[in-house]
Amino acid sequence: MLRRRQRKPFVCEEKGQVSLHFGMAALQSRMLAADPDRLVLDYTRAMMSFVLIEPEPAQVVMIGLGGGSLAKYCHAHLPRCSFTAVEVNPEVIAMRSVFAIPPDSERFAVVEADGAQWIGAHPQSCDVLLLDGFDSAGLPEALSSQAFYDACARALRPRGLLVQNIWAPPHRRELVIERMRASFDSGVAALDAEHGENTIALARRAPAWPEPQWLYRRARDLADAHSVDLQALARRLDMALQGARFDTTDR
Repeated sequence: MLRRRQRKPFVCEEKGQVSLHFGMAALQSRMLAADPDRLVLDYTRAMMSFVLIEPEPAQVVMIGLGGGSLAKYCHAHLPRCSFTAVEVNPEVIAMRSVFAIPPDSERFAVVEADGAQWIGAHPQSCDVLLLDGFDSAGLPEALSSQAFYDACARALRPRGLLVQNIWAPPHRRELVIERMRASFDSGVAALDAEHGENTIALARRAPAWPEPQWLYRRARDLADAHSVDLQALARRLDMALQGARFDTTDR
């Protein structure tokens, strides 16, 4: 089996922004030096829409550390949550201080491991599973296969939620979503990022999704605890969930 040739990650600093790249055309993460916990890229804000469904997860696991935007946001805004980031590339982990990623503690940890293997070895280990793992060639098959999504479903607790950033050509994106549908009875809610070619896909262990009024109510209730615009995310998620509900009724 041929291994994909990997590029070394590198950092760019310009106009008060720090970004992580595998190639100049492949931006992995962006941080404002003056506000390290702010979610600069829209796809990261879209991924945080999970708090409208699961506002206080006890355990969040993220596959793929990158520049740690989601890790830092969850650490700052979900104080009761334990967070584990699983990153396979030691060179990415070595850059954690550049991106102001918190040190390991009782409720925060960065683990060097293969994400697919880690998920397979940790059934019912998390309430929210964030998938944001890429290499220099894009989305690896190991993090988007049918067997992987089956393992993700087993890794989630009974009401658990999967959230994936899909950055891939349209035909590959559709295949990934179909595989997710096969592993989760909830159907898949898909949100397109407002900037870039990312699609954020959500699926959950529970077969039902919250009704729209609950999304908007939670957006109001949680507004003071979050720096992202939860009302805007509620509107986007509401539209995406209409498609997910259609998935389940059309089977």
